[in-house]
Amino acid sequence: MGLFDKFRRGLNKTANILKTDVRDLFRSEGRLIDDGFLDEMRGILFKTDMGYDSVEEIVGEVSNQLRGRVVTLEEVVATWKTKLAELMAQESAPINLAESGPTVIMVCGVNGAGKTTSIAKLAHLLKSQGKRIVLGAGDTFRAAAVEQLKIWSDRLGVDIVTGEQGAHPASVAYRAVEKCIETGADVCIVDTAGRLQTQKNLMAELTKIQDSIRKQIPTAPHEVLLVLDATTGQNGISQATKFTEAVDCTGIVLAKLDGTAKGGVVVAIRQQVGLPVKYVGVGENPEDWALFSSDDFVDALFADVVSSTNAPTA
Repeated sequence: MGLFDKFRRGLNKTANILKTDVRDLFRSEGRLIDDGFLDEMRGILFKTDMGYDSVEEIVGEVSNQLRGRVVTLEEVVATWKTKLAELMAQESAPINLAESGPTVIMVCGVNGAGKTTSIAKLAHLLKSQGKRIVLGAGDTFRAAAVEQLKIWSDRLGVDIVTGEQGAHPASVAYRAVEKCIETGADVCIVDTAGRLQTQKNLMAELTKIQDSIRKQIPTAPHEVLLVLDATTGQNGISQATKFTEAVDCTGIVLAKLDGTAKGGVVVAIRQQVGLPVKYVGVGENPEDWALFSSDDFVDALFADVVSSTNAPTA
């Protein structure tokens, strides 16, 4: 499955809302762009959770370009796509690998965001690229979390370091990096316990985990990935802001994109947080994972709205 097809699958629920509602805007061959039309359009975009600022920029662009004209659905969608592509623009942001020695990736997020599955998908991707992986099961507060990660490590054929339940997660992170160095592995992925962005003591714990990693590799972690659950919508913006303040997140993984009709939250995150969206999860299997592409995202979002849309297949 190509990147575009993965995005199309992940955005299916969001795209269906757009397909139905946008076509309802054009019950006849053309439509006058006036205040009434712009208000209807605004309501449709808000349904996708794009956020106030992003919606107003898109509405403003349509108003500037098309107000007072009778236009077709194709013309309006083309204007939307052009503006969205501008708002979403970012360079492709794969994992930043260390120039020498092992790469350390720290993964954080709130409870239930999809961290464990995202770690498994990332490990699967890196292993397929010939990398040797060590996982650090740093969620020492939940035995189920460690067990789940162990199951994934067995399934994927990668090493894992665990600790006793209740052990300090910084010690697990330290030993995971240590094993990575000793065995000559290429990448260490350190899981952390889920925590709310409002829990200051637990947020401070993330800093301690970073400090323990840096005792062995001063430039690590090379990536701090924040996993956000796409189904939480706008709450993800608050999470991204607080986690970044605590541990200098380098990028976002958007999990469960296929489970929401509010996939437009990606737009709001890019606009308000500024962190690159690195990967998106579009299913439960290890291969249901895609490097984020703003162009593919925009094309997939509107692929079924206009039957004549020419979208790439890979």
